[in-house]
Amino acid sequence: MHPSTKAIRTQINRTDEMEHATPMFLTSSFCFDNAEDMRAAFADESDDNIYSRFSNPNVNEFTDKMVALEGAEGGFATASGMSAVFGAFMALLKKGDHLLSCSSIFGSTHTVIKKYLPNFGIEYSYVAADKPGDWEAAIRPNTKMIYVETPTNPGLEVIDLEMLGALAKKHNIILNVDNCFATPFGQRPIEYGADLVVHSATKWIDGQGRVLGGVIVGKKELIHEIYLFCRSTGPALSPFNAWVLSKSLETLDVRMERHAKNALAIATTLEGHEKLSFVRYPFLNSHPQHEIAIKQMKNGGGIVCFELKGGLDSGRNFLNNLKMLSLTANLGDTRSIASHPASTTHAKLTEEERRSVNITPGLIRISVGLEHVDDILADILQALDKS
Repeated sequence: MHPSTKAIRTQINRTDEMEHATPMFLTSSFCFDNAEDMRAAFADESDDNIYSRFSNPNVNEFTDKMVALEGAEGGFATASGMSAVFGAFMALLKKGDHLLSCSSIFGSTHTVIKKYLPNFGIEYSYVAADKPGDWEAAIRPNTKMIYVETPTNPGLEVIDLEMLGALAKKHNIILNVDNCFATPFGQRPIEYGADLVVHSATKWIDGQGRVLGGVIVGKKELIHEIYLFCRSTGPALSPFNAWVLSKSLETLDVRMERHAKNALAIATTLEGHEKLSFVRYPFLNSHPQHEIAIKQMKNGGGIVCFELKGGLDSGRNFLNNLKMLSLTANLGDTRSIASHPASTTHAKLTEEERRSVNITPGLIRISVGLEHVDDILADILQALDKS
């Protein structure tokens, strides 16, 4: 089946009620007919559900869909995107290991890597996303995992997954890719050699700003270790949120098609605007990694970013003059969202750290929604005129 069909038709077995839509299984635990069945479940000799921190039919359905869409062998769903990122790190990295990451990453991920991983004796170093030649030189004898976002948040730098996949295989290193911005309908990192793929399902996968969720998919043996870690430490996805996210996947393909179409039209229109230093979108010919983007991505995604020439003051004026676009701490919504990364998602970074990953004072990130493209553009243009 095509991926869009898998997102709709992958579901748990119907109950005796023969429902068409999957029901919600809002239960903390599950019963057994006898002591032997219960023993077998706790001994991992059966696939029976035990406790919703371990597994739940709604969570299983959502995870199975994500596994199918990404072309993975297994998966585990978590309470948020950050719990997916952290769970993948902590389940597979130990004291003395080295994590090699791109420097352009989400602010909370940067905090986890810089502030918390060293507490467990895990070393780290960064490679600039726009310097592909530096990756192999940065590998150490104790490098256990390479972690990247592509496209990156918020600068939309694109990293060559085929190159990293070959490099990780050569050095026997786990390649872990955050595919949140692209979604499985934009790119499939496993096809290029990724061992793990993580998502904040809160974003495009939900698509309507309703629930939190995360998911990790990848090689079976790695997912098993992540499952053991997460079932003991507790970052489980709730059955209700899993039900919402599973239903959301049924429309992800058509939503991302519209998001990407709107985003490309907006980026094309804004390019060359007198008040902007640059406009960045992976499928613009002017994007520094355009050739890589069109090689590994099916579309350019739903994020556009641009730099206002007036810097910090102009950036704030732009946001304050928007009339329709939302100012909120999220992306991937049906509603278009504008944010100022330097003062929000990446505010915890130092000025030097922000500059090193091209987060300038006037950088604006637009999560392009599903409104009519003319209305989105009209709001952006009138706000630019007043900035």
